[in-house]
Amino acid sequence: MNTRAALEPRPRLADDAANRLAWVDIVIPVLNEERALPGCVRTLAGFLEERFPLPWRITIVDNGSTDGTWALATALAGEFDLVHARRLDVRGRGAALRAAWRDSPADIVAYMDVDLSTDLDALFPLVASVASGHSEIAIGTRLAHSARTRRSLRREIVSRAYNALLRYGFGVRFSDAQCGFKAARADVVRPLMDKVEDDAWFFDTELLLLAEHNGLRVHEVPVDWIEDADSRVRVVRTAIDDLKGLARVAWSMSTGRASVAVRRSEPRPTHPDAVVGRPRAVTLAKFLSFAAIGLFSVILYTLIYLPLRDLWSPAMTNLGALVLTGIINIEANRRWTFRKRTTVHFRAFLLFLVNYAITTVAVLKVPPGSGRLTEVGVVAATYCLLTLIRFTALDRWVFPRK
Repeated sequence: MNTRAALEPRPRLADDAANRLAWVDIVIPVLNEERALPGCVRTLAGFLEERFPLPWRITIVDNGSTDGTWALATALAGEFDLVHARRLDVRGRGAALRAAWRDSPADIVAYMDVDLSTDLDALFPLVASVASGHSEIAIGTRLAHSARTRRSLRREIVSRAYNALLRYGFGVRFSDAQCGFKAARADVVRPLMDKVEDDAWFFDTELLLLAEHNGLRVHEVPVDWIEDADSRVRVVRTAIDDLKGLARVAWSMSTGRASVAVRRSEPRPTHPDAVVGRPRAVTLAKFLSFAAIGLFSVILYTLIYLPLRDLWSPAMTNLGALVLTGIINIEANRRWTFRKRTTVHFRAFLLFLVNYAITTVAVLKVPPGSGRLTEVGVVAATYCLLTLIRFTALDRWVFPRK
């Protein structure tokens, strides 16, 4: 069932000069929040009326409350001209945002938590980067150096550990996936939501992972944040669900199912008479750099393998040579292949395991007594054959285009 109690935006928004500005729909998902909802909406509406320069609307999404939250939401929609209320039977913050953002007529969709833990002074900086066209998504971050937070030690540790996992496991550039303070271009976020499967707390993370995977720009705004002791978040259970979600998203990315056709801003020259280089020249330069690194890595692998073979078995020698060569190899890709900021993550590790398995099988298949040179020749030839495949995968899979 999907019921609504709505008051559409005032007609003046369609008549005066404000219609030339981006229109923002701020969603507040609620579940059994009869205590916090009235104060949140009145505070937010007052702030927007006095200090927010863009046309706006507040949308309350009640997703399955069993207390008096829905009655309060409809009353608030009647009290304020620019407050819209909507009720869903499906629970979960992700389900609430998905429903509200898909149906919103606004140019920019945003959301914040009902407890107003994030200081509202960060709202316009958050929306401005999206309204200007500079970024497709903007998020608040509690982990930036200039952010100021007040929360329990347990939540601080869990939050930092979780976001570190995202950085080092997925190579993301954003620092705080779960801050309940985000904005996005409506036309961009809707195709992404078609791929997002989670309807609960992992919705935010999945959306951001898909956004960066598909080359969208995510802008971060440091925020002031104070923890509400009455929060509905169950930290341990949420962390477990998030880990399951990460595994699912990792699989989707590795199988190519995470790709989405989205509109994004592309760099264009500002000067009207600028002479722009051909992309093909960059591709050729990148190919040559890959070829040079590949040749270097094969030679390096062979030189490392030979002395280690005097100390270890063929399988252990192969492992040591691959690890040392791989470290140098990845660093060379970062420095010389137009990747200014790249993080190695689980997909590179999977490629390494495949590489190790194949080269180990090759070296163990060398007949005993064939001689050290034959052994080295076989494993080097196998490694050389895999290098081309590995570099292709690194360019298109491990290091996706941004």
